[in-house]
Amino acid sequence: MASSLLPGLTPPEVAFLCEMELVTVVPRQRLEGLELLGGPIPPLQPPYRASIPLWLALLLKRQRRANIVPPPWLSPSSLESILKLETTLTPFSPPPSQRASLSNSTLSPPFLASATADAPPDALPYHWLEMGEMLLDAAADDIPDPDSARRLMRDLREARMAKLRAGVSVLDGGREVKMNGVGGMEIAEGRAFIAGVVDGLRKIGASKELSRKEREAEERENDIGGAGDDDDEMDM
Repeated sequence: MASSLLPGLTPPEVAFLCEMELVTVVPRQRLEGLELLGGPIPPLQPPYRASIPLWLALLLKRQRRANIVPPPWLSPSSLESILKLETTLTPFSPPPSQRASLSNSTLSPPFLASATADAPPDALPYHWLEMGEMLLDAAADDIPDPDSARRLMRDLREARMAKLRAGVSVLDGGREVKMNGVGGMEIAEGRAFIAGVVDGLRKIGASKELSRKEREAEERENDIGGAGDDDDEMDM
């Protein structure tokens, strides 16, 4: 039986991958290190900070065994600055610099250390939307002014989705769409709309091509018929 899902990752799958991102925590009690498939987890000893996967940080937060240090880009001041860029620039705001993120890391994009406490404050990482929502849901007490952060996150999401829809509309003119800086969840949520636009343009192009071929065939038939009439007149 054929699947009705579009090719690519679904929003829940993107959120699952986001949980592999590293975040900074401050443990509230001593915890032994762990050997996991994704790599070793260092021992946690308060009050020293440590970088661990988001899924583990959320688990420890729910158990009240650690506090999560929010990434700098999740602060209201940073979100407001990024929102101004989104509303004034035609392309999307630039993502974090990969060169700086890869200097002391064995990870590759999009799984860079872009959500830890030392992440750049002026750029949204690949998993910014789902990461911000998870942290605001599970660790709102660790985030300064979480209500303002939620409002700015909502405004950013609307501004960027409007920009994505406007960018896809230029495909009708044969121009390209730059997707630099678009997040994973934004791609997953906009895939149905983008696929619908592309499929519609493909059908329009196929219809135009069929009409052109029929018109050329009709013109050739008219030319052949006209040549036959001229030969009959010359014989008479």
